[in-house]
Amino acid sequence: MHSTPRFFLTQGLILTLSFILLLLIFPVGGTLDQSIIQPWVGVHGTFPLRNDWSLAVLNHRYIKNILIAVYVFYLVAWVRSFKVPSLKAQRFELGYFFFVAILSTAVIGLIKSQSAHACPWNMNVPTAESFIWNFSAIHGHCFPGGHASTGFALMTGFFTYRISNPRRAYFFLIAGLIIGFGFGWAQMMRGAHFLSHNLWTAWIVWAFNTAFYFCAYRYFPKTTVPKRNEHKRFEWI
Repeated sequence: MHSTPRFFLTQGLILTLSFILLLLIFPVGGTLDQSIIQPWVGVHGTFPLRNDWSLAVLNHRYIKNILIAVYVFYLVAWVRSFKVPSLKAQRFELGYFFFVAILSTAVIGLIKSQSAHACPWNMNVPTAESFIWNFSAIHGHCFPGGHASTGFALMTGFFTYRISNPRRAYFFLIAGLIIGFGFGWAQMMRGAHFLSHNLWTAWIVWAFNTAFYFCAYRYFPKTTVPKRNEHKRFEWI
């Protein structure tokens, strides 16, 4: 039995505590950001891996396109559910996953378009012996992480399947975190983002999903997938 009030209370606490921690411990462009990105910054502030093929093309284009194909697959399955009887029972979940995942990335894109935070590769100024960080807003629109949001949007699957198929729900949760942070870390190595950009991206996507799920959870199918030797599920999430 899933305790819905407890679920939303827990999510509220998680979001509140993580928001405070990010503000206090991981401010954008703060000491931790500068320290963590340091190994990929050249002596005079350049990023040698900025145009690296595996990061700039393979990761940023091809792997992202594969992930986009997953979302397209869900869209096609949702459209087919109007004609294929075997998909009818899954219609709401298929549509929910696609549209909410896309909306979560759109929210990131909207915030990014209005952001004054610049990319790290536009914020370093060479000096005679090293470089200094320039946190002016001359080159903005780099926060939060748009590329990472494509991966983090997979976490929508957790909310989609948390009742009907918990195993699949946790698969999407873990996959979203791994791929999202993987995309984000590659962009950080290129100088496109600080780590805090990706942490805030994950927070925003999760917060958006929680809010949207709060409005829509009543419409989800109440049936669950049969399981063998099912152990007691975690109730905290």
